[in-house]
Amino acid sequence: MKLSVKICGISDARGLVAAVDAGASYVGFVFFRRSPRYIALETAAELAAALPRTVTPVGLFVNPNDSDLDSVISHVRLGMVQLHGRETPERVDAVRTAFGLPVMKAVGISTAQDLRAAQAYEDHADWLLFDAKPPKAATRPGGNAVSFDWSLMKSYTGTTPWMLAGGLTPRNVAKAIRESGARALDVSSGVETRPGVKSPAKIRAFLNAANGPASVK
Repeated sequence: MKLSVKICGISDARGLVAAVDAGASYVGFVFFRRSPRYIALETAAELAAALPRTVTPVGLFVNPNDSDLDSVISHVRLGMVQLHGRETPERVDAVRTAFGLPVMKAVGISTAQDLRAAQAYEDHADWLLFDAKPPKAATRPGGNAVSFDWSLMKSYTGTTPWMLAGGLTPRNVAKAIRESGARALDVSSGVETRPGVKSPAKIRAFLNAANGPASVK
């Protein structure tokens, strides 16, 4: 079974083409200004318009208000909103209702208790994204190239579809799949030459490793 892969933090045509050609199911555009992967509205609109309909464009936001969301969604063709801040289940519901798009909620994971707490988003979010909690000195909630204990995911009993994120690379993704049981993956820093600059070669290597025989249980 082919895994779904999201290449997050796309900021130029070179990275977009590489993601599409390699077989990514989703590409992510970051609308959080403190991220090195932040993308201007005009550029995001051009890139999203160039995507084939088989690839879903995802907009990543951190604690946005409705005005923040509207300014992007009214200009950029998005197929999903990713909330990567401290948004509550009620806020997830409000965004889904107001903008008519599926919502992915990112949840920071460090312990089994974090995983149990994530079930509060069942019946609210369309997708969950399980990411490592950011280091204490981090200035952003994700994209920090750190991972968590992937085996914790084996105890997750929720029914909402989920993606695994946090510190994934072409070298460790097969191991992450085996240990977590993930069928969908999100990668950003692990396919870059430097923060914010995607490597077509690393994108291809990641997709190949994710769907290669070594990743199959």
